[in-house]
Amino acid sequence: MAAVTTDPEPAPGPLRWAVWLLRAEGIGLALLTLFLVYELFTATATDLLSALLVTVFAAGGAVLLWAIGTALGRRRSAARAPAIVLQLMLLPVGYYMIVGGLAWLGGPLIALGLLVVGLLISTATNRALGFDTERAA
Repeated sequence: MAAVTTDPEPAPGPLRWAVWLLRAEGIGLALLTLFLVYELFTATATDLLSALLVTVFAAGGAVLLWAIGTALGRRRSAARAPAIVLQLMLLPVGYYMIVGGLAWLGGPLIALGLLVVGLLISTATNRALGFDTERAA
């Protein structure tokens, strides 16, 4: 007879939302990668190596975001720091989009990065990932 295991308590809302948003970002980046692959085959290349590197970078980012989201969904505390770093990288990207005239895209990117960081450092997420939120006296 197999041993019966019980699932741990469900993940708190902030952690579930952070996982969902990280995976959504990964899907968005995967779609961008597909567009870049299409462009590789149809556009006139002025610098093929740079085009290939940008495409590989986008594909790697998509895989990384999905993997980090999955790890956080499994409550792997080591995945939180890379997730925060990736979200903070959205701040300068969004800023330069705004400066470059793409405020309609840069503003939401900044907001998304800050939102996910907030979800990842919330008290409920800290508890779910096993971080001690109270310091011992």
